[in-house]
Amino acid sequence: MSSNSPCVSIGLPVFNGGKYLAETLESILRQTFSDFMLIISDNASTDNTEEICCKYATQDFRIHYSRNTSNIGAAKNFNKVFELSSSKYFKWAAHDDLYAPEYLERCVEVLDNRSSVVVCHTKSIYINEDGEEYRDWDDLLDFRSLEAHKRFHDYISLPIPRWNAIFGLIRVSVLKKTPLIGSYVLSDQVLLGELTLHGEIYRVPASLFFRRDHLSLPSVKSKVRSTRIYAIWFDPKNKNKYIIPKYLRAFFEYLRAIKRVEISYYQKMRCYLYLIKWGYKYLLLNNIKRVFRLLRSFEKQKVLFKRLILKEEK
Repeated sequence: MSSNSPCVSIGLPVFNGGKYLAETLESILRQTFSDFMLIISDNASTDNTEEICCKYATQDFRIHYSRNTSNIGAAKNFNKVFELSSSKYFKWAAHDDLYAPEYLERCVEVLDNRSSVVVCHTKSIYINEDGEEYRDWDDLLDFRSLEAHKRFHDYISLPIPRWNAIFGLIRVSVLKKTPLIGSYVLSDQVLLGELTLHGEIYRVPASLFFRRDHLSLPSVKSKVRSTRIYAIWFDPKNKNKYIIPKYLRAFFEYLRAIKRVEISYYQKMRCYLYLIKWGYKYLLLNNIKRVFRLLRSFEKQKVLFKRLILKEEK
C-alpha cells in the first residue's frame, strides 16, 4: 500500500443495478469521511448500469469503474473489488443499500482507536423498494471478548437470519488472511465467523446503514429461498453441479477456518467443540424434525385417503 493510497476502499460489485445504483452512489459520495476510493465492478450488466457508472466516474476522481466481459458470478465479483483495492480498511457495498453521511466516519474512528477490532459496523434500518423505512434491525453482532473461542461461540450461537456486519468496515490486513467470499451459499456467514477468530466485531449503537429489502419478490413473499438459485447466483458454474446442503458445507468450511487461524491449541479445541454443537443443531436435530414432520404429514394423508375410500364404498 503506497503513501498515496486512501484510508478506505469501498468495493461495489453490481449486476443490472440501474434502478437503485445512482441513489446508492450519491449516498456513498455524501460521506463526511472523504478519504476513500470507490471501486465498481460491473458484472456484464445488460441494463443502464454502465451508463450510470461512467457518468459518476467522470464526475468524481475517487470512483474507479471496471466491467467484466461476462458474468463471473457474485462471489468472484465481490472478491474482485477487494483485489483491486489498496487501502488500510475495506468495505463491501451493495448497489441498492444506503448509508447515513457519518457511517464511514464512525467506523473509521473505531478501527483507528481499537487495534483489537477487525470489523466495525452499525445498527441497521430496513427499507423497501421505494426507500421507505419499515423496520429497525439490531443483528446483535457485537463481540468484544479478548478470547477467540468465546467470540466464535457467541457468533455461531446467535440464530440470526441476516449478517449485515459483512458490509461493515474491515481491517484489510486481517481480511487478506481469509479465502474471502466462497462460491457457495452461506459463505458470507462463514467469512464473518472466521473474522471473529481474528479479532473483535464492533457494532456502533446507531442506525446508520439502510439495507434494502425487495419485499415484492416471490421468494420473499413465499419465504421460500432455493439453495440452488443462490448457489448459481454465487457462481454460474454451480448450475450443472451437485449442490452440497448449505449447512453441511458451512460446517466443513468452519472446520477449515478454525484450522487456518493462528490461535492457541486450547482455543482451537474449544472452537471445534462449539462447532460440533452447532452441527448437531443444524445438521442432525433440524433434519430429525424435518423427517418427523414429513412422517406426520404422510400419516395425515393416509387417514384422509382411508376416509375418502370408505365414503366412496358407502
